[in-house]
Amino acid sequence: MSIASDLRALLGNDSYVIDDPEILISYQRDQAPFAKAEMPAAVLVAKAIDEVSQVMKFAHERGIPVVTRGAGSGLAGGANAIKDSIVISTEKLNRIVSIDPVNQIAVVEAGVINKDLDVAAAEYGLAYYPDPASREWSTIGGNIATNAGGMCCVKYGVTSQHVRAIKVVLADGEVVDFGFPTRKAVTTLDLMRLFVGSEGTLGIIVEATVAVLPRQNRPVTLIATFSKISDATNAAIEMLRLRPSMLEIMDHTTLQAIETWKPMGFADCQALLIMQSDSDASDCERARDIARKHHALEADYSDDPNDSDDLIQVRKLAYPALERMGVALLDDVVVPISEISKLVEGVNRIATESQVTIGIFGHAGDGNIHPTIVYPHNDEAAEKLALKAFNAIIALAQSLGGTASGEHGIGSLKVHQSAAETSPRVLSLQRSIKATLDPRGILNPGKKFNL
Repeated sequence: MSIASDLRALLGNDSYVIDDPEILISYQRDQAPFAKAEMPAAVLVAKAIDEVSQVMKFAHERGIPVVTRGAGSGLAGGANAIKDSIVISTEKLNRIVSIDPVNQIAVVEAGVINKDLDVAAAEYGLAYYPDPASREWSTIGGNIATNAGGMCCVKYGVTSQHVRAIKVVLADGEVVDFGFPTRKAVTTLDLMRLFVGSEGTLGIIVEATVAVLPRQNRPVTLIATFSKISDATNAAIEMLRLRPSMLEIMDHTTLQAIETWKPMGFADCQALLIMQSDSDASDCERARDIARKHHALEADYSDDPNDSDDLIQVRKLAYPALERMGVALLDDVVVPISEISKLVEGVNRIATESQVTIGIFGHAGDGNIHPTIVYPHNDEAAEKLALKAFNAIIALAQSLGGTASGEHGIGSLKVHQSAAETSPRVLSLQRSIKATLDPRGILNPGKKFNL
């Protein structure tokens, strides 16, 4: 019998087990170019936590690899299938179990879409603040698995700062709760944090209790243009004193890509800075003064909600505009904010040396920058140059005291590069934790850890 047949026998004929090759292909990989993906033996689209538990017990007993998948929006190959593996999709575990406005928490299944939770919380005057660019289709489980960030995290923090508790199916199928719904808890070791950002290598997150905070005022938005990106980065560093709710930067290459697609009037500047404040309109007035101090060509702000939406639209167009130019390989490095200018200078040098186009945009407020390498489709020589540039950017960020990934995860794409910033002792400890929680090594093998 096949693995799919065994799963149907185990779970019953009403289970959603897929083994049709034409459908399996759609569950084979996430959005990461270069990352290896193979054909799984079967996909379980889980409709209940108990199904996940039963399949994990089955896989554990037989040593079958298991890959967990949310919406497949990842950018590091973390959800890519392995040959003859079982892919467990959590997309149908999509109930918002409860929203508690008094304690400001929500209990959600792993497949709940990020934006859907925020919309539901809004009915209580609350908000779910982690806002990855994929928030309209990425899932809470996937966000927790990669510790996703977003534009609002400069003020409100990344996903880990909003997770109170999780329900996890361990490698042997046992269902365990980690964490507490309360704001404080120190009675046990904080094992929950091990699973946040673990990319499905330690267990499968099937439910989470997350903080939903009071919804703030409509933001006031400032946009400033500069003739030098170094002036923009220097202005951004000073604007951080205002505690903005968003602080984003874009370079000339990215702006040109947008102008070619949807002209917005930014063709003549070398850099663009966008700042939002959801606390006080006077913050943007002070930010305008800061921008002008740092030689802004233009700097203005608006407290009109429609204007704010229009002003940040240019940032939302960054990646799709670059993607229109060819294959877009999105990097995700982080440096201390004081080193952003050096990172930008180095990336431009890498672009020249590698003979590839690299657009730079990202979160100036926390140093998480997304250099995006663009190269022609179906061009093997260009692909090799792009991969060389991708690795060089990571090495550059690490040399500046930064890290290989800030919010997209390691997946299979950055396994070897991540080891370069981790001491042998820490690597050994990580391997020991992995071996304790997954003794047969079946959970997302080849991802996250350099084993």
